[in-house]
Amino acid sequence: MAAASAVRAVGRRSRRLFDIFVAEVPWTVSSKELKEYFSQFGSVQRCQLPFNRDTGFHRRYCWIKFSTPEDLQNVLQKDSHILEGSKLVLRQQVRRRRSQRKNQSE
Repeated sequence: MAAASAVRAVGRRSRRLFDIFVAEVPWTVSSKELKEYFSQFGSVQRCQLPFNRDTGFHRRYCWIKFSTPEDLQNVLQKDSHILEGSKLVLRQQVRRRRSQRKNQSE
């Protein structure tokens, strides 16, 4: 039980390293297709598309990590992102420094 919670905590921390959170991903889209789509804006370093173990389907959201801040800005400049007829919802991940996190928790 403790091992599972440790794995979840590491997963939460690693998600903070991503640049954007993408929601409303169509069921038919794979991580490879997401990476190909976002590669038109710059170099995609990583794409994490979590799956539900019970259903075998992905959870319709993902995290994307770009190689440079310029690549991220290219994505954010486009008004809407449509993939297989569905409009993707993008949110930029906020990165806080450790000193900021400590001050907010106190």
